[in-house]
Amino acid sequence: MVKGYKLQIIYLDTINSTQKYLKKKILSNELQAPICISADLQTDGVGSRNNEWISQSGNLFFSFAINIDDLPKDLKLESASIYFSYILKETLQSFGSKVWIKWPNDFYIDDKKIGGTITTVVKTTLICGIGLNLLKSPQNYAQLDINIEKKKLLENYFANIEKKVLWKQVFSKYKLEFYRNQNFFTHSNGKSVSLCDAKLNGDGSLEINGERIYSLR
Repeated sequence: MVKGYKLQIIYLDTINSTQKYLKKKILSNELQAPICISADLQTDGVGSRNNEWISQSGNLFFSFAINIDDLPKDLKLESASIYFSYILKETLQSFGSKVWIKWPNDFYIDDKKIGGTITTVVKTTLICGIGLNLLKSPQNYAQLDINIEKKKLLENYFANIEKKVLWKQVFSKYKLEFYRNQNFFTHSNGKSVSLCDAKLNGDGSLEINGERIYSLR
């Protein structure tokens, strides 16, 4: 662990949203980074583009806060969602999963989504929220392809985060897998955009039809 950086994990039974809860506590100074809130059930989870993330009991819901000054020195905030998603992907793969990351921060098994990541900045703190279908999945979604205990997964994940791996190292591996996005779509300005001919830039943004697209999650 990096000295002075070890992250505390708080486990709760039910919460409206780990992201909303942690953001409120950081704003009121009731909690300080680095810290993680994990819950067995969310009643008002947040997904991409402010959509509701359908939460089912037993799946993984957590949000964590890290001071911006504690992030890897070459990590830009617009790259944070990809960075933290990819580290979780690698953590899951170390346990045998075949999960992959659809740009910019959705977790997939084959062609079905199993979870996603959103990030926001509060004061001088980055808050990252992740939902993952461990045991159950709504219609048209899938669930993780391995069995793993949530506490074990989180402890391994944060041990990997605390290594402060540089963005350039994460990106060098992420770009090798980017071809898997070719048959999928993303959203830009409220429209669905094909990733077939997308070019991945070094900061994690995309070039599509002459337009530069950033992850806004």
